[in-house]
Amino acid sequence: MPASECIDVAADIICPWCYIGKRQLERALESIASEELKFSVQWRPFQLMPEIPSTGRDRRAYREAKYGASARAQEADARVAEAAARVGLEFRFELMHRMPNTLAAHRVVWLAGREGKQDAVMEALFRAHFLHGRDLGDGATLVEVAGDSGLDPAKIAALLAGREGRAEVLAEEQKLRRAGVAGVPAFLIGNRVVIAGAAPVEAMAGAFVSATRKAIRL
Repeated sequence: MPASECIDVAADIICPWCYIGKRQLERALESIASEELKFSVQWRPFQLMPEIPSTGRDRRAYREAKYGASARAQEADARVAEAAARVGLEFRFELMHRMPNTLAAHRVVWLAGREGKQDAVMEALFRAHFLHGRDLGDGATLVEVAGDSGLDPAKIAALLAGREGRAEVLAEEQKLRRAGVAGVPAFLIGNRVVIAGAAPVEAMAGAFVSATRKAIRL
């Protein structure tokens, strides 16, 4: 029977490298599918900018404050878009007008994990934000996007109307920080970071195989 390991992926929904890393992860797992190893994937919450208000911020103003000039912000977006194109993604930064707080979106992903639909919801949220410029800080948008990917819209609306999942998401994030996660994406096996960033497919696959075989020997 193949050995089985869970890969925990620390990610934020508004992190472009996390979406690129998702594509690299999929290709890495496909490349080692013949190994005597079996992997499952769990998406874990990590807010890059928890200080953003729940109503979000204007993206252009935020980016210009960060980079000091609109030209530099546009250059940064262009570099990321080029990296995304190399893995088959067409990022549409010009459609993005809001920089959202992602706590609510992470709560939806938490709910999706309980429903066994986490990867589909994560993909849908990434796609909505980076390909269509949707505001993932808006509750109605989260209900629509996650609902279309398999979750019960009524459950999502009820979740967002209350505080369910909030404490769990924040606790998971703190656990990741204690495990040494300082940026995303980060890929963990057995609560240990085995590779960070949207690494090349070969490096990612090798890290997963090495970490799993080491765990088996232990």
